[in-house]
Amino acid sequence: MEERIRKAVGSDATIRRPLPAFGDYSVYGGERAKEIAGAIREKLGNAVQKVEIVKGFVNITLAPEAVAFAVAEADAQDTEWGKFDVNAGKKISVEYGNPNPFKEIHIGHLMSNIIGESVSRLIEASGAVVVRDTFGGDVGPHVAKALWALRKDKVAEITNVKQIGEAYARGSNVYSEDETAKQEIDTLNARIYELVAHPEKAETEEERALLKLWQHGREISMEEFRRIFAKLGTRFDYEFFDSDTTEPGLRVVRDGLAKGIFEESDGAIIYRGEKKGLHTLVFITGRGTPTYETKDIGLAFIKEERIPSDEAIIVTGAEQKGHFAVFLAALSEIAPRVAEKTKHVAHGLLSLTSGKMSSRLGNVITATGLIEDVIAKASEKNPDPLIAEQVAVGAIKYMVLRQAPGSDIIFDAEKSLSLEGDSGPYLQYALVRAKKILAYGENGEGGTDKPPAPYAIERLIVHYPEVVARAAHSLAPNLLVNYLTELASAWNAFYATEQVLGSPEEAYKQRVTRAFAHTMTNGLHLLGIPTPSKM
Repeated sequence: MEERIRKAVGSDATIRRPLPAFGDYSVYGGERAKEIAGAIREKLGNAVQKVEIVKGFVNITLAPEAVAFAVAEADAQDTEWGKFDVNAGKKISVEYGNPNPFKEIHIGHLMSNIIGESVSRLIEASGAVVVRDTFGGDVGPHVAKALWALRKDKVAEITNVKQIGEAYARGSNVYSEDETAKQEIDTLNARIYELVAHPEKAETEEERALLKLWQHGREISMEEFRRIFAKLGTRFDYEFFDSDTTEPGLRVVRDGLAKGIFEESDGAIIYRGEKKGLHTLVFITGRGTPTYETKDIGLAFIKEERIPSDEAIIVTGAEQKGHFAVFLAALSEIAPRVAEKTKHVAHGLLSLTSGKMSSRLGNVITATGLIEDVIAKASEKNPDPLIAEQVAVGAIKYMVLRQAPGSDIIFDAEKSLSLEGDSGPYLQYALVRAKKILAYGENGEGGTDKPPAPYAIERLIVHYPEVVARAAHSLAPNLLVNYLTELASAWNAFYATEQVLGSPEEAYKQRVTRAFAHTMTNGLHLLGIPTPSKM
């Protein structure tokens, strides 16, 4: 319906959903309000019940028949309801998650994973083919710190991720406090880069043991990451690592040095970001090792080769904005088209009511720890382990996705599980209620009367495709979260005041119930929130 209104009043019109008292749609017309109102009446005809002008706004109330038709579409289209084709034929890559092997995955990484997965699903709803990838740092100072501590403890076989996390914390602390240890770790870092890039150069028993320890540590880390990703409903098409990008990144940056894009400074290779209003960053250190920026350069070229796309989206924390601004500035001089199609989406930080965390200090709250804690709380009311896990994952995802892009989140486990509203379980429970009615009403023995006017929930269902389109265009899942929360509230009001089964309007009300169930099911899918069969 919004598209029909837009065609009537012009593509540049700002169309919004007003408060229910003012109708179903509102268009700001200003001095052209009368002209716009006339165009709407002419173009939409019987689909409009009322068009009013209030202080320059043109408020539109749909006719009952138009509302009923949209609800019937929601019922008939089922899983296709809300999908659109603006990006049909496009391939879009979305990079997110990005936990680093040799560190335990912490709750900060949940932000990127949860937001990236929802963004991916919203883009898929727009008709595009989405390729999901994640990029982890399997070489670099953090790896050297972990392996240095493990070697000091004479660990030959790593057994679990907790062992790795503790070793990283110990190595980080020593690195900042002991100059001798710092030099040893820096030297080890350079050796790891060399051995990983050229494993054939591992000639001594010590070097082969170091390479084996690195390989085993990475695999144990990734096994844990994949387990958590699966629990969150994420499956990546590609897993990229720093070790994949180091060599190509170094080649491209050194070639850029020869072309004058980069310059040398005290033995390092840098990019002068000031020429583009940014700041200077090192791309290759004085020791010859690449920084994150060079690895991202290498990754951009690898993606172009393996997964060429029309757009490339990268989801990370907001603290990396400066890094990506300089990286994209440098990339625009090296490969302008690749830089032009690449977009960085920044999210805020996730913390608990207990405060900030630091993997370096060893007080990190792991993703596993948070998920298991919320599952334990959900189990108090949901004894079925599967249901408890689905409720917990929904609770966590909702609390992350409800915030506007870039906003920080303080996670409250108790509030996240509330059934009183503004929570994932609140949405899940509303859907469970609707499905229960539909299951009991399969015989369809009720009446076929129609209500005198559309129910409030029907007028809300009409807007679902537009909300999905807006959320996908803005890469803002919170728009869909807000809508679904309002929809669940409208359903609960309908459920509390209207008898569905056995009523004179049973057939009509069952159609409304199915339309709500399809809308909520599809919306929760786009958020990556599970839909339990019971609660």
